[in-house]
Amino acid sequence: MEFTFSVFILLLASLSLVLGQDAAFWNNQARDSIQKALERELNIGEAKNIIFFLGDGMSVPTVTAARIRQGQLKGETGEENILAWETFPHVGLIKTYNTDAQVPDSAGTATAFFSGIKTKSGVVGIDDRVEYADCESGVGGEVDSVLVNAHNIGKATGVISTARITHATPAATYAHVAKRGWEVDTEMIEDGEDGKGCKDIALQLIEDNSFIKVILGGGRRMFYNNTELDPEDPSDRGNRTDGRNLIEEWQEGKANAYYVWNKEQFDAIDEDTTDYLFGLFEDSHMRYASESEEGNDPSLASMTEKAIKMLQKEEKGFFLAVEGGRIDHAHHAGNAYNALGDAIAMSDAVAMALEMTSDSDTLIVVTADHAHTMSIGGYPDRGNKILGLAGYFGSDDLPFTTLGYLNGPGAEEVRQSYSDTGMRPNLTEIDTEDKDYLQQAIVPLSSESHGGDDVAIYATGPMAHLFHGVQEQSYIAHVMRNAGCYDETDTMNACLNLNSASSNIPSALRVSLMALLSAMITYFF
Repeated sequence: MEFTFSVFILLLASLSLVLGQDAAFWNNQARDSIQKALERELNIGEAKNIIFFLGDGMSVPTVTAARIRQGQLKGETGEENILAWETFPHVGLIKTYNTDAQVPDSAGTATAFFSGIKTKSGVVGIDDRVEYADCESGVGGEVDSVLVNAHNIGKATGVISTARITHATPAATYAHVAKRGWEVDTEMIEDGEDGKGCKDIALQLIEDNSFIKVILGGGRRMFYNNTELDPEDPSDRGNRTDGRNLIEEWQEGKANAYYVWNKEQFDAIDEDTTDYLFGLFEDSHMRYASESEEGNDPSLASMTEKAIKMLQKEEKGFFLAVEGGRIDHAHHAGNAYNALGDAIAMSDAVAMALEMTSDSDTLIVVTADHAHTMSIGGYPDRGNKILGLAGYFGSDDLPFTTLGYLNGPGAEEVRQSYSDTGMRPNLTEIDTEDKDYLQQAIVPLSSESHGGDDVAIYATGPMAHLFHGVQEQSYIAHVMRNAGCYDETDTMNACLNLNSASSNIPSALRVSLMALLSAMITYFF
């Protein structure tokens, strides 16, 4: 990659730790930042490629804490560190509510940013007419995702997740269901919704979306029958009861198509001679980044790398969706260690994508679907361990951690300690940086809840400047469609309007018109 201004600022920040941080340092840094902003030119070209990164549950405090944690793991104080997407020139805020929920779930949010419409909590790929868990109510309300839009104009497509590939976020790239839990036929049978014309999510992936070139994630059990043993753990079986092995069905009729279920097989794949790749690395979700070396799981960065190498073979370009799905799961467990670890793993994946693509023709977007209740508090000194104690005491004269949760499993220890001693647990001798430590919480819940905060969105590449201000989550899909010229029916699409008569428009005028149309879209939408 080129030596970027952001890297320069990072070096300046690191150098400041040695030379000091006097007024001249901060004044010079600010002047440099202003000058860079003044010199920045809008990229109003067409996005040949789009890579969409989604950190599930990656709230703004999660980003901040992951930034510090990554820096501290490198031996720095941490605050001066920069995650891969924090070098991006365009940043905004996204409102995450569902049509029926102030605090959203991942199905309704994924439908918003992939399909461009908001819908109910728990619903995948169907508009608000649907009633949750009612198969027939969603008929006619199905909405296509940007991945499907990209395929329809000849682009290669891929979807990656560290969660089950049938989980809410990846499912929203290809499926339409009234209940996100319908990942497999048995779950529809339990709800009495089988035989009503709807398909489970795994079946939709294989029967209706076999065009997807790269599919990588977890969730093997959704794709084979309950009479078949799991290849990694013979004590596990498939979850299907329809007698079908969807993995074998996926391979039928495809040339140069390979299924892999462990890291060794994955690493052996030759991207040049592989046209289709299906990888399911765990029975359920993939392991946390901190545990991936213990099992058969490739890293999110390596999956991103292999996917890009395969998809880049398509001359028309590609669309790739990448989810760091287990940030969310760690937060639900009240475990900041793994939440930050998986956020850092996603930063590594974004860095890989930046290294392998060009800003001139590839739009890269990074955002989250929703927040969590983790906060950063107390008065820790600069460089204090982000997973450590805050260096400050409560009115009960007991220490507390810098990171804490409003609710979740970590409240149970607090509740029990109050019951036994009338005080919070004393953390003085506790290793709060241990990977299994659960941060203290206020309200006891078996699973910590989502948060209703706005989330940040970061973008670089063609039309990235359209990500600005405070926007609805559904806005995201429309920007990607515009940038990649995906929507042939959208009269506001700058690419369509100009490309339809491009041979008759001088290049200088064409650029001016694109800038004008871009400004109109930004103003009106």
